[in-house]
Amino acid sequence: MIKTILWDVDRTLLDFDAAERAAIQSLFVEFGLGECSEEQVARYSVLNMKYWEKLERGEITKPQVLVGRFEEFFAEEGIDVALAPKFNDAYQLRLGDTIVYRDDSYEIVKSLRGKVRQCVVSNGTVVAQTKKLTRSGLGALMDGVFLSEQLGAEKPKKEFFDQVFAAIGPVEKGETMIVGDSLTSDIRGGDNAGIVTCWYNPEGIKAPEGYRIDHEIRDLHEVYGLL
Repeated sequence: MIKTILWDVDRTLLDFDAAERAAIQSLFVEFGLGECSEEQVARYSVLNMKYWEKLERGEITKPQVLVGRFEEFFAEEGIDVALAPKFNDAYQLRLGDTIVYRDDSYEIVKSLRGKVRQCVVSNGTVVAQTKKLTRSGLGALMDGVFLSEQLGAEKPKKEFFDQVFAAIGPVEKGETMIVGDSLTSDIRGGDNAGIVTCWYNPEGIKAPEGYRIDHEIRDLHEVYGLL
């Protein structure tokens, strides 16, 4: 029986892509960069994913992710790369302005409150995630919020999860489940931590070999059947 759920946030509980698009497009206007097209947002999104995957592999640091992605994106788009640091600062705050729940995630988390222990585990920045969790109401429903910036370790590192378990108290690994969309961060992290893994895969993508996926769901409502 699962007694503790560790929830990822971006692209799991909340629609990160919608927030990303709204943030970038609005900031392009505010920074006097003109209109940011859907094609440009798509190109940025690919770059962004590349940088986060490098972070998960321990190849770069979080500050290098946050500024480097915009420096590379701006260089490709012919925009002054010197704007990258300020643009990123504004972007972190703006990300929390657009709240779109995935699969009634708020109602699901609310319905499970008091029945299982629920915690957020995220590699997102403190600024962005704090605003998202506050404005969405999800933070108030959680028994704990664990952000890599504050822990000094990123998912999928075992050190990240060791600190989570130290904070919430003894847990039975077989009764603890991580739910997330990222194979490289959430599923690999759950495997490293020795807990149950649940891959949220709404697009039905075929998983590459090399990952221990205990459960695979297309809709967050399916979590009920795993408890």
